[in-house]
Amino acid sequence: MTIAFATSDKEINECYDVMSQLRTHISHEDFLPRVRRQMNDFDFRLIYLKDAGEVKAVAGIRVSEWLHGGKYVEIDDLVSKDGERSKGYGGILFDWIVDFARKEGCDHVRLLSGVQRFDAHRFYLKKRMNIEAHYFNLHL
Repeated sequence: MTIAFATSDKEINECYDVMSQLRTHISHEDFLPRVRRQMNDFDFRLIYLKDAGEVKAVAGIRVSEWLHGGKYVEIDDLVSKDGERSKGYGGILFDWIVDFARKEGCDHVRLLSGVQRFDAHRFYLKKRMNIEAHYFNLHL
């Protein structure tokens, strides 16, 4: 089993099939340029977990800092391959991200999760995350 940052175009493209299960609105053609833009402009990092030569889980993260909360890792995306869920890959990748945050000197790990994602919420609560806020959005 390997966990690594996707840095090459090949590695980023290998993450698409798994990521597209969560981000269904992003086409394969748009995935690489979108990831590259976020990497360049917003400190986005794409992480993958491979087992038996196949990507089993993918996460998108960024390190940031807020005045009120200090330095943190934001998990933008975390998804395990369909048919491979409940095999522990998501949990292993989540734990890797937590360790990475500690090494980066972060105060916490945070994420946003759609209100309809009940299975994801159970997973995050089992990982000892707390629900601390309501997220508001204004579409423009």
